[in-house]
Amino acid sequence: MSQETDSDAGNTGRAGRERPDGDAGSTETWRGVAAENRDEISERVSLLLRTRSRRLLGDLLRPHRRAIGVLTAVIVVSNAAGLALPYLVKAGIDDGIPPMVRGQGAGTLLAIVGAVLAAALTQALTRQAFLQMSGRIGQDILLELRRRVFDHFQRLSLPFHEKYTSGRVISRLTSDVDAIAELLDSGFDGLVTAVLTLCGTAVMLLVLDVRLGLVALLPLPVLLLFTRWFRRQSSVAYRRTREAVALVIVHFVESMTGIRAVQAFRREPRNQEIFERLNADYRAANTRGMRLVAVFMPGIKLIGNVTVAAVLLYGGLLALRGTVTVGVLAAFLLYLRQFYEPMQEISQFYNALQSAGAALEKLSGVLEERPSVAEPRRPAPLPRAAGALRFEAVRFAYPDGPPVLPLLDLVIPAGQTVAVVGTTGAGKTTLAKLIARFHDPVAGRVLLDGVDLRELDEDTLRRHVVMVTQENYLFSGTVADNVRFGRPGAPDSEIERAAEAIGAHTFVSALPDGYETQVGKRGGRMSAGQRQLVAFARAFLADPAVLILDEATSSLDVPSERLVQRALRTILADRTALIIAHRLSTVEIADRVLVMEHGRIVEDGPPDRLIAGTGRFARLHRAWLDSLA
Repeated sequence: MSQETDSDAGNTGRAGRERPDGDAGSTETWRGVAAENRDEISERVSLLLRTRSRRLLGDLLRPHRRAIGVLTAVIVVSNAAGLALPYLVKAGIDDGIPPMVRGQGAGTLLAIVGAVLAAALTQALTRQAFLQMSGRIGQDILLELRRRVFDHFQRLSLPFHEKYTSGRVISRLTSDVDAIAELLDSGFDGLVTAVLTLCGTAVMLLVLDVRLGLVALLPLPVLLLFTRWFRRQSSVAYRRTREAVALVIVHFVESMTGIRAVQAFRREPRNQEIFERLNADYRAANTRGMRLVAVFMPGIKLIGNVTVAAVLLYGGLLALRGTVTVGVLAAFLLYLRQFYEPMQEISQFYNALQSAGAALEKLSGVLEERPSVAEPRRPAPLPRAAGALRFEAVRFAYPDGPPVLPLLDLVIPAGQTVAVVGTTGAGKTTLAKLIARFHDPVAGRVLLDGVDLRELDEDTLRRHVVMVTQENYLFSGTVADNVRFGRPGAPDSEIERAAEAIGAHTFVSALPDGYETQVGKRGGRMSAGQRQLVAFARAFLADPAVLILDEATSSLDVPSERLVQRALRTILADRTALIIAHRLSTVEIADRVLVMEHGRIVEDGPPDRLIAGTGRFARLHRAWLDSLA
């Protein structure tokens, strides 16, 4: 466990495909998660990543186009009401007060005050409607995004998950989605309001007085350049922040998942040291982002205040000359406040935008990954499999690795129980993974009842081929839930029948709540042998045509193993079985034994005949008997 933690902390980001050394190459080089953990990328690649992220965002927004149109109309009305207020103040000063001074009554002023109240009420009501609608749309988008990412992670092939750590998976579904949620909850609201306010205010400034308007808008090019600088710098900073938090989560998840090994080997100080380093990197990444904000926000405020001072000075001179009324000058100052205040909101929006943009970049990369074991476009029908297996000139090698199966031809008739033995690395588990189609061969074909596995859809394949491994993974829930895992609709009577068939009914019945007993996290309330028996019951209930047992009895003690061996004769009846085991006691129930070495079958025959001979299996069997003695 400790080795995994150290290596992952240093090399995270190599998931999916190996990272390229440079930016050269086709677009395919940067597909999927290939760009993760890269701080420095070219402008061309950055454009590709932004385009991919925008495509995902557009895809998420597309179902809400009509609601977004209504939302836009609501916020336009809200901003129009807000923009009317300074102009009404100008009208009150220039048109409402003079009649009162001349003794003509306050009718005009009262009418303007009424208009101010109506505009304020309209702004409040439309603002409330906007927040409710935008909140609902945002939550719907997040719901769809989480659903899509979770579904895609489940569909990605085993090789992807073997490289892409569980901590990164958790980071994608938690911190990255949270960053987008923050943008949708507050940033989007601030951006829409700010953009409409800026555009509307700029128009009103020019309408009130062109000269003052030009003075007020003179710093605009500086603002645009300043904003562009902030966008570029913060994009790099927030990409680094998303990667840093992912590394923290990766290390935390792996340390807590392997807490028994951590404590058993006194790994805590080293893990703490690694965590503190990763945590410090995360703090440094966040600090860099905050430094940029600390420059950008005060800079915007400074430009705004200088502009207000310039407009006040120039407007005051114009008012003294009588070319600008006091009401116009007052409205101008109010509009300037509305003009530069949104700049603060835009800076905060950029904060959320860059964080969400980096998160969206990673999520879009995950969603762009394609399973290495692809679904067929036109699946072949296989309503009921007999279980006949055939390997035709199969070659297989793991990525960047030597050949595991150089050339394999093998026929397993339906209903035959085959035991596969051999030294570690001989290719036994690879053989099982190819039958379960966790991987596809590099060359050749694996057939089930004469049908290439690549032509079967996943549901059909999983219904007919079930693999039980030594991991005996149990999910949180009851014993019944875990037995029912392969057949969610199975009644309790069938669950009990499956448990009885493999010898698990006795110990399950003795549990505090029987089949309704909670197994705990990863089945932690059960012994390793009990977890394995539940896994056997799960496989028996699924009733596949082909059953693969990959070291499936390795966690059982001797009494439990004998019990399971008796039950296996019932389980394996009328179905094809592939048993991979180091314990040769498990081989006794096999019809046939394959001895593998360096990816090749070096012996093949009934166990009794091979034991009586002088070959490798005979030597393995004698060594096993000697170990028992």
